[in-house]
Amino acid sequence: MKVSQFKDYSELPLFLNAELVAKVLGVSPSNGYELMHESGFPILKIGNRMVVPKEKFIQWVEQNTTGGAN
Repeated sequence: MKVSQFKDYSELPLFLNAELVAKVLGVSPSNGYELMHESGFPILKIGNRMVVPKEKFIQWVEQNTTGGAN
């Protein structure tokens, strides 16, 4: 099982790439790339590059967190 290397959102840079999204969430790099291609995920496209603004990522996590009783 992968574990996030980050302890607090303040440790994150202003923009996250797919690899960093994966590290924060404790998932595989391929899952990070897949997530960034999902509808509703807050990406910023710069040419062919996709990044996630830190504040939008935090909002996305909060909005998609459930109580675990699914």
